[in-house]
Amino acid sequence: MRQLTIERAAAVILFALLFALAARIPTDTDTWWHIRSGECTLSNGMIHADPFSFTKAGQPWVNHSWGAQILLYGVWQAAGNLGLAVYTAALATGGMWFVYKMSPGSVYLRAFVLVIGAAAAAVFWSPRPQMLSFLLSAAVLYLLHLYKRRGIDRLWLLPVMVGLWGNLHAGFSIAFIFLGGFTAGEALNNLFRPTAEHIIPWRGVRKLALVTAVSAAALVVNPYGLHMLAVPFQTISIGALQNFIQEWNSPNFHDRSTWPFIFLLLGLLGAAGGSRKRLDWTDFLLASGTAFMGLLAGRNIAVFAVAATPVLADHLDALLSERGWVIQPARRVTPRMGVLNAALVALIVLGAAAKVLLVLDADTVREAQETYLPVKVVEYLRDEDPTGPMFNSYNWGGYLMFMLPDEPVFVDGRTDLYGDEFLTNTYLRTATGGDGWRETLDRYGVRLVVVEAGSGLARQLRVEPGWSLDYEDAMAAVFTRETVNG
Repeated sequence: MRQLTIERAAAVILFALLFALAARIPTDTDTWWHIRSGECTLSNGMIHADPFSFTKAGQPWVNHSWGAQILLYGVWQAAGNLGLAVYTAALATGGMWFVYKMSPGSVYLRAFVLVIGAAAAAVFWSPRPQMLSFLLSAAVLYLLHLYKRRGIDRLWLLPVMVGLWGNLHAGFSIAFIFLGGFTAGEALNNLFRPTAEHIIPWRGVRKLALVTAVSAAALVVNPYGLHMLAVPFQTISIGALQNFIQEWNSPNFHDRSTWPFIFLLLGLLGAAGGSRKRLDWTDFLLASGTAFMGLLAGRNIAVFAVAATPVLADHLDALLSERGWVIQPARRVTPRMGVLNAALVALIVLGAAAKVLLVLDADTVREAQETYLPVKVVEYLRDEDPTGPMFNSYNWGGYLMFMLPDEPVFVDGRTDLYGDEFLTNTYLRTATGGDGWRETLDRYGVRLVVVEAGSGLARQLRVEPGWSLDYEDAMAAVFTRETVNG
């Protein structure tokens, strides 16, 4: 008990609260097609051609998240919605633990910046393969931090981690963003600040470049070979992502969920400007580069949080130290204080666990999923079993793929499979009821339409001869093509 100081208790409490923050009800439609893909991979072997849609059936598909999908399917089979929530929370908390280890200062300072960083990154957290990218990105940066700040060389782990990452999610590109930023930053440090503290010498810069090259080579050890290397470039080249998918849009700063990103960015500027400590070139490149990425696409805010939070802590710690505002941690406490600290830790941990369990009770989960997913529509379709082929909303394709495994979808969240031409000129024109919607439904032989009740296609079908509205609620409408006899 003498070892359980208030500082150590505060650290445990911090991560218990972060875990509770990160545990959320699975309402992301993409979660479900990942689980379905994991099930398919385990049952039938590696997926090399699309088995889930009728519009792209049999076409080549690089399923870059296959390893993470198997993990997600196992979690779902073992513990359902609770398992998915714990999966998300564990990976989020693990990633923030690496950020905590990179951040200097007292536990109170680190807790302060970590809360801001976690609140910023939380917009990204959901039970999807990208959570593994969040954890691994923080782990990669931590290994680079050890090499630069503490002189501990564990760079040999990076090719191993990147090779594993290449079988989990295409977010492995983040590793090369960090490696590239680190290598370029240390080269600039050697050119302009060679006598500064914690500068990697030129031989270390060359080693970083070599490790980067070996890590890139390690990516080919996957079921898709060299095709895996092209996935990140193919993804960012899809215009429909930037134009129509929210997480690929620039952040909407009228939405308060993006405000922690603003606070983190402004706090970093204020701390770097307020302290006498000069901003390291590597820190500048990583923070500014990932800030640019976050401003371009909201999904990149989490990458910025990983890179910027330790830099904020570093300059805040310098700012406080310059003014003598430093809290000296206690080394030992009295047995009575140890007992009180233990009781406080136990209370907070139990409260966090209770929060997770209460939020994830069956009624709360159903209510939340009915708000974001077409739960009632699926129940109707299971009962009535109307005849397809089905035209469906892109937003629900992943959920329908999972919940109605015998009904191939028209489209889903696998944008890399469908491509710009199909998503923009075929799907979107039809879904909005624009020119050529009848021709699309006829060309694909569509007999069942499941779309948002207020969509342009729903408005067209309500007055279109030969179509009947069979089901409608506040979220969705189901139309079927009437059979012509004789």
